[in-house]
Amino acid sequence: MQSRSLARELALLVLGQLPDREVKAIQESSKADFSVESLLQKALDTLLQHWRETLDGCAADLEKAQQHLLDSELKDGDRSDNAVVRDQLKASLASAEQVLNGLSGSLELPRLLALADQDRVREDARQRIALVLEQRTSIDARLDGVMEGWRLTRLPRIDRDILRLAVVDLTALKTPAAVACNEAVELANRYSDDQGRRMINGVLRRLQAAASTSSLS
Repeated sequence: MQSRSLARELALLVLGQLPDREVKAIQESSKADFSVESLLQKALDTLLQHWRETLDGCAADLEKAQQHLLDSELKDGDRSDNAVVRDQLKASLASAEQVLNGLSGSLELPRLLALADQDRVREDARQRIALVLEQRTSIDARLDGVMEGWRLTRLPRIDRDILRLAVVDLTALKTPAAVACNEAVELANRYSDDQGRRMINGVLRRLQAAASTSSLS
């Protein structure tokens, strides 16, 4: 994984651990004063708990589908419910696969940080975090401008932060639009759900179109 991709992911995880009161304090002081290491550990703990709870939910769904299938077998050969059961099983297995992929990525992040140029990655992550915090009002206004009937505040925190980091890439860091959007999509694939990924993809397409016409100046 490239250092910049790792820095984006680190920035995303750290941003998710900053309460609004701390964000306001940082904005008012005009200085991004926080510990990347402690916030990263909190983020990893939160992610692991989330994956555990989601995996427990998948197991419960699989048990329900199995019971539904057994009940249908007892209905004298009635197979009318089999299609429903198959759909339930597919959805549960897809969710379980997403959890396992997310859990694998969460466990891999500390190792990647240890192997990477840690000082460079942390400094890049801190820069991205600071830019999001310092410019969040204008970033959110830009995103609201391409939401098409939605408001950014209606999205989950992780989705908002993915989009905010994409805007920072496009504006302050002058990352090529295609690269910035692809990186944001990768984060969405790792950390968001299906609905979030669709929304992020749509917003990113409109951001990319805006970048190509106005250079986001």
